[in-house]
Amino acid sequence: MTTADIIPIRVPTPFAVGDVIVYLVKGDALTLIDCGPKTKEAAAALKEQLAAVHIEMSDIEQIVLTHHHADHAGLLDVFSDDIKVIGHPFNEPYISRDKAFMEWQKHFFQKLLPELGVPFDDVKAERLIRSAYAFSCTRSLTQTVTEGIKIDGMDDWTVLEMPGHAESHIVLFHEKTGRMLGGDLLLANSSSNPILEAPKTGEKRTEPLLDYQRSLRRLSELAPNTVFPGHGDTISNVRALIKKRFDKQSSRTKDVRHMLSEKPLTAFQVCQQLFPAVYEKELFLTMSETVGHLDILAAEAGITSYWDGNTAYFRAIER
Repeated sequence: MTTADIIPIRVPTPFAVGDVIVYLVKGDALTLIDCGPKTKEAAAALKEQLAAVHIEMSDIEQIVLTHHHADHAGLLDVFSDDIKVIGHPFNEPYISRDKAFMEWQKHFFQKLLPELGVPFDDVKAERLIRSAYAFSCTRSLTQTVTEGIKIDGMDDWTVLEMPGHAESHIVLFHEKTGRMLGGDLLLANSSSNPILEAPKTGEKRTEPLLDYQRSLRRLSELAPNTVFPGHGDTISNVRALIKKRFDKQSSRTKDVRHMLSEKPLTAFQVCQQLFPAVYEKELFLTMSETVGHLDILAAEAGITSYWDGNTAYFRAIER
């Protein structure tokens, strides 16, 4: 779907999700919402599609990131140093990637994943971190935005914080027209993964699925008439699609509780049962979702946990 002031651009990615959709927004400033992964194919596709609407890369005045993931931020590196890069402050460590932050990431997941029962070692930790940033950038934000801010040059678009898929996730809402530039908050063709992140301070990990469900409830209350997503088809049936996502999540949470009513399991053992065909290939994504369902059950007082050495086991609470 194209409108006079919003032009979608499909950019290929090396990820299973397929193309990412970035948006050229014509306002007082020429703005690009997200930019794609750092690959030659993505850069060529972006340049070619901009040229088709008589825009050159150098004409873009600012880039707004919906979140920090590589398929949305990696191509920042091909833009000039004087372009504005705008996003939530939580983007910064992921896109600038200083040594201390990268070491903290590795340290955190080296500790967390074995606690969740994942067979893990230093080599796997290095590979995990490296793969997450293989197509990312090394840039910095030039402007940070948070809840309620309007971005200069974008007529009446308001920033809303919608964490879950990423802690850095924002959307842009145009209340007058009911349109939303939604990033990966809600996708028509697939479920958006709530992804585990290392905490900004302290040792307590994030609870992304709980955050994500809060964001979906807020989105349902806002009820935009059109969501321009980061992947797949433009969305008009927002509330119906949110209900579908909640129904699927609820069913999966019940499956996890049933597993844990039969015997105690580690998070990794639950993950193997939930995603038998893909857990090895998509370990981090499937573990993130598995942990999310455990978080929901814990919040509902449906499960308890205990330690066996350095590994956590979970079991259902009888009702």
